[in-house]
Amino acid sequence: MATYRATIDWVLEAGGDFPKGRYSRAHTIRFQDHIVPGTASAQVIGARWAAPGAVDPEQMLVASLSTCHMLTFLHVARLAGFVVTAYRDEAVGVMENNAEGAMAVTRVTLHPEIGYEGARPTDAERDHLHHQAHEGCFIANSVKTEVMVEEVVPASAQAL
Repeated sequence: MATYRATIDWVLEAGGDFPKGRYSRAHTIRFQDHIVPGTASAQVIGARWAAPGAVDPEQMLVASLSTCHMLTFLHVARLAGFVVTAYRDEAVGVMENNAEGAMAVTRVTLHPEIGYEGARPTDAERDHLHHQAHEGCFIANSVKTEVMVEEVVPASAQAL
C-alpha cells in the first residue's frame, strides 16, 4: 500500500467579497518536492476569479489519466519487446452533465503519438498494448470517467 499527500492552501485576498462570490480562486498545491499554482477553471467561474497561469482540477484529472496511461504503456510495451523512443499525448477531457445530472468530467480521450526504434506493433498489438495500459493504470481504475485511446499513427515508420 502507498500513501500520497497534497497540501492545498487558499487565503481570502484583501478586497475579496466572499459572501458575494467575488474572490480569487488562486491557491497553492504542495507536494513533497514541489509547489504548483492552482485555480478554479475559468470555464466554470469566469476568467476574473481564476488565476492566470495556474492549473485547475479538471486539467489535473486529464493530465493524471494521460500520464498514468503513458507510464503504464511504456512498461507493457517494453515487456512486449518494443522500444519506445518518444510519446506525446494531446489528451482532451469533456465536462458535461453525467447520467445523474451532475457536472462531471465524463470522458477523456487520449491521442498518443508514439515513436519506436525498430519494429512497430501491428494494429492488433498496439490495441492490445493500450488495453493493457488502461487496465493497469491506477488512475483509470480510480475514476468513473470514460477513457478512450485514439492513437495517432505517423505516416512514416520513423521515430518522432
